[in-house]
Amino acid sequence: MPPKKNPLNLNALQLKTLTLMQYLATLPGQGPAGPEGIEIGGFPHPHGDHFHLGHAVVATRDASGLANQAVWLALERKGLIKSGFPERAIVTAAGTAYDTGMAEQILHRSDH
Repeated sequence: MPPKKNPLNLNALQLKTLTLMQYLATLPGQGPAGPEGIEIGGFPHPHGDHFHLGHAVVATRDASGLANQAVWLALERKGLIKSGFPERAIVTAAGTAYDTGMAEQILHRSDH
């Protein structure tokens, strides 16, 4: 039997936020991987209808969870991040490995 999709029953906002945090963890300039996970910071401050995140373009509506403390707390409670809301987070090994299924939907690759 294949593994259950979304076994932690994350809601759509939590899935999108974790997807963005996972992607941020792969970008240069983030903290090195430590025993707790990968520290990320420098969260984008969306303006208008989109923003650039590395080589991807993200719709502002898909990033609202980055400014929502309740979303961060839910991700922390499920062991996917360690919250330092709003400045930083540590994406845990479980958070890095969690398949959100959202990357292709919200991370649009930019040609410029």
